[in-house]
Amino acid sequence: MEFARRGYYTADQVRAAEAELFTRVAAGVPMRRAAHGLATVVARELVERTGGVAGRRVTLLVGSGDNGGDALFAGAGLRRRGVAVTALLLNPDRVHAAGLAALRRAGGRVLDVAPARGRGDGAAGAGGAPLPPAITAALDADLVVDGIVGISGRGALRPMAAALVDAVTAPIVAADLPSGVDPDTGAVDGPAVRAAVTVAFGARKPVHALAAPHCGRIELVDIGLRLPAPEFAALEPAEIGAEWPVPGAEDDKYSQGVTGVSAGSARYPGAAVLCVGAAVAATSGLVRYAGTGADAVLARFPEVIATDDPASAGRVQSWVIGPGAGTDAAAAERLHTVLGTDLPVVADADALTILAADPAPLRGRTAPTVLTPHAGEFARLTGRALGPDRVAAVRELAREWNVTVLLKGRATVIAAPDGTVLVNEAGGSWAATAGAGDILAGVIGALLAAGRTPLWAAAAAARAHALAANLAARAVAPTSAAAPSSAAGPPRAAAPTFAAASTSAAVRTIASAAPPSEPSTPAGAPISATPLLEHLRPAIATLRATAGAGGW
Repeated sequence: MEFARRGYYTADQVRAAEAELFTRVAAGVPMRRAAHGLATVVARELVERTGGVAGRRVTLLVGSGDNGGDALFAGAGLRRRGVAVTALLLNPDRVHAAGLAALRRAGGRVLDVAPARGRGDGAAGAGGAPLPPAITAALDADLVVDGIVGISGRGALRPMAAALVDAVTAPIVAADLPSGVDPDTGAVDGPAVRAAVTVAFGARKPVHALAAPHCGRIELVDIGLRLPAPEFAALEPAEIGAEWPVPGAEDDKYSQGVTGVSAGSARYPGAAVLCVGAAVAATSGLVRYAGTGADAVLARFPEVIATDDPASAGRVQSWVIGPGAGTDAAAAERLHTVLGTDLPVVADADALTILAADPAPLRGRTAPTVLTPHAGEFARLTGRALGPDRVAAVRELAREWNVTVLLKGRATVIAAPDGTVLVNEAGGSWAATAGAGDILAGVIGALLAAGRTPLWAAAAAARAHALAANLAARAVAPTSAAAPSSAAGPPRAAAPTFAAASTSAAVRTIASAAPPSEPSTPAGAPISATPLLEHLRPAIATLRATAGAGGW
């Protein structure tokens, strides 16, 4: 079965598609479509946040060019629905004339911000000078629309725009993208808009995945673009759920994939437990452990087969190596042994430190290899800082080293040697906790053992991992009572049970790659790696439910 993936398109790709669209439709049609979509989203936000549309106050921050025009036409539509609309013009000499005329015809109010520089007694403006009272009052709205710059904008907000945005206290709806954030890299190098909602016109842009905290929820408006292959994509939940390995009628423990794990040490025994536990939870095959933490691993997971060294582990179909394993000569020897096989390998944590000092074991290797660095490990591997263009940097390392690279982050970037890139926007940063990377490595290794491709395995694991973290953070009210205390120790909470995917909020969390926003949804609380691991199976079940996957 073929699955559609969520594509992200660069500014150049979108401009080319827009140019083609202009040859097929009458002048002004694309902007009217975009403005109608923007106005529709703003009206819906007003209803959800204030209970109505008519009589509410919306302020437009209007820059030059078409992005400002989109905001002005949307404002005209809202004014016709009874909204009190005020447009603040940052550059009156270059404002979109037709959009401005439409707003004025509809009865909208227009204020020129330019003469306000350096005078007044309101909030601070450019250069620290106060904003005039009229502008300060206009910014006290129910919603503010960011129409300052569009896909041609680069760099931080200019001082006056930054002053206006800084004075806003209402939720912001961004037109196409949040101003001040690079559309292609998501980089922010100064003042920028942080929107509650971003209305993407015609296509999702890289910024929408790479700078999600600045974008808020993404609403896509179709304006009729014919788009090429995307710059990168994201797996949709239905594909992950449908392709996640589960036992078939003829399967046994070997046919489903045997995952080898070489992790943990006397100093970090928990790394072995977390990594092995993730591999055990991810698939139904077999996990073999090779390392010094066998006692801790078997105490938690008696189904695992343990030995001291990878060379004596027996039959496996993939290896995960590095979490908490050390960087001494013995650890390096274990890494050489594992990379010397013709099996897929996930190298994480300490294994990356060893490879940064000597990448020779990777040279000439033809079996799939997945490296899973965070930004600091990436810099050690490459000898240079990551830089603002994370996608380009990960692509380059994957191509140069002939490996699949997973760069960890709120937006996890995964690149294959051929340049194909998948991104997973986690919808939150709950997984930013010690040991979470050990779990991610274990899931990737299990998917590789089950025969999934490195790129897909890494991207699917990242999504399941992020969902498990989000579910764990919101499991503030356990569904089962604490187990009674005993002489053996203090009371221990029973493992929480979940009707996986039975709540629409959980499914929406996956579908939107963002935390659910319903008022009844728990706000979430910090987690550690242990509850993340405990929520891995519910996360997988939720993914499978989105695909309508059944079976026993």
